[in-house]
Amino acid sequence: MSLTIRVLLLVIVSWSVSSAADQPIAHWPLRRDTKDAGPLGLHAKPHGGELLFSATDGVKFDGRDDWLEVPAHSKLKLGTKDFTVSVWLHTDKHLDDVPGDLLSQFDSDKRRGWNLSLKSHSVTASQANTRTLHFGIDQDRLESKWTDHGQVGNGMFVKALAVFDGQLFAGTCEQGKDQAGHVYRFGGGQKWIDCGSPAPCNAVSAFAEVDGKLYVGVSKYRLGGSALKESENPNLGGRIFRYDGDGKWIDCGQLPEAEGIGGFAVFRGKLHAGSLYKPAGFFRYEGDQKWTTLPLPNGKRVEAMCVHNGQLFASSYDEAHIFRFDGETWTDCGQVGEAENTQTYSFAIHHGKMYVGTWRTGKVFRYDGDNQWADCGRLGEELEVMGMLVHNGGLFAGSLPLAEVFRFDGKDRWASVGRVDLTPDVKFRRAWTMAEYQGRLFVGTLPSGRVLSIAAGANVTHDRSLPTGWHHVAAQRAGRELKLFIDGKSVATSVPFEPSQFDLSTEAPLRIGFGPTDSFHGRLRDVRIWDRALPAEEIAQEQSR
Repeated sequence: MSLTIRVLLLVIVSWSVSSAADQPIAHWPLRRDTKDAGPLGLHAKPHGGELLFSATDGVKFDGRDDWLEVPAHSKLKLGTKDFTVSVWLHTDKHLDDVPGDLLSQFDSDKRRGWNLSLKSHSVTASQANTRTLHFGIDQDRLESKWTDHGQVGNGMFVKALAVFDGQLFAGTCEQGKDQAGHVYRFGGGQKWIDCGSPAPCNAVSAFAEVDGKLYVGVSKYRLGGSALKESENPNLGGRIFRYDGDGKWIDCGQLPEAEGIGGFAVFRGKLHAGSLYKPAGFFRYEGDQKWTTLPLPNGKRVEAMCVHNGQLFASSYDEAHIFRFDGETWTDCGQVGEAENTQTYSFAIHHGKMYVGTWRTGKVFRYDGDNQWADCGRLGEELEVMGMLVHNGGLFAGSLPLAEVFRFDGKDRWASVGRVDLTPDVKFRRAWTMAEYQGRLFVGTLPSGRVLSIAAGANVTHDRSLPTGWHHVAAQRAGRELKLFIDGKSVATSVPFEPSQFDLSTEAPLRIGFGPTDSFHGRLRDVRIWDRALPAEEIAQEQSR
């Protein structure tokens, strides 16, 4: 064999090996079926109803029980190695469900693995996160101490938290006669930047993002409900404003007979609001300053709300029932737990199920259908369950009277992760509201008016609402960092972590369109996994395919 031929063969072999090494270890086109087009043949098993495939638009997931399962395989045991996952996803503009999880290989019992999700969190009165892209890894690593981000202005109650346009916003309740509720923007550390006071009443009580704008509800909050001295500020609330930046507030109207906003929810593209105090009222925003009065559930107040599986669910301060709204009429979902419960406060969607927090047993219940409530246990010796949120695979909940935060460990077990308000000589302390920001779980408190944060595992979030329509998303573990890419561009990088502390090898299957939050509601195609961290230029090339 001549030298020229040998060199040519060596080049061909070298190119073939290099080309194979560059390819993903798995690729699910999801255009006609659930088969893996990669070298390992890791075909996915469908769950739920009959899936609808399209050669151009991939597979449609209904957000209820559609998802794909890829059995555990040695090549999917990623250990401490770098890796990259990518997917094309499509979501509609107007949803009646949370967006849900994109990809997950996570063992919830051992809290080991990774998750890629598109999250919308309804927490007490606010839409705390809207279409937040999250990528997290964990090996049961929960920070041992909370980070204190200080008191928010002169607030004694952080009544609302929300992530909007890359920033974390907080709404305060202030006690003084000449003080009003303010909106603040987090500036890092213990710095809070005053964005102004929309109205002269004492509290900013609710946030929600709608069509790329931040809406704010204001209240005259009765501090006596938290066993504190009432504010002498006489100004009533019940009005909604739109934030236009730089302390500019656009008046969006007054809710009839309302002195406070009990809760916000975005349902089928429309902002819905409830009255905090009697008389009960429930309203839908129609633009400008116009609000349509909607029916009430058995005449009860509508407070905390969330959307799930095509319905708007609401709690009430008038009885411990949950109600669901189909856009026209309400259905009573029944008493939540024991007769001792007289109020319901909060919602969270976890593993596709809706969880509800209560007063006065301090328990969380899972909704298994109308009049079917599964007891998921009590948070220590607490009396009330407030803010709840799924953070990196785990369900976390805040409480009263000790302002303690707990993590759900399955069935009826709750593990304390510490208190966030240690104010002495008061009857009640609240861990009231939560939001995910910069890969961390943030909590707002009463009566210290402080915000604290903690993290489970290593996380990265894109703290802007992912636009609707088709987008290419890539997430990767690269050395000491996690990274997110949207449409071929780097959009977020985590804080550094120690790689040896995150061995992700697990016997858990890979789930496409499902995870610790909810089934995905939208379309997916071209799911790929590499056992290396792709350079940015390769991710850009993937996006351009």
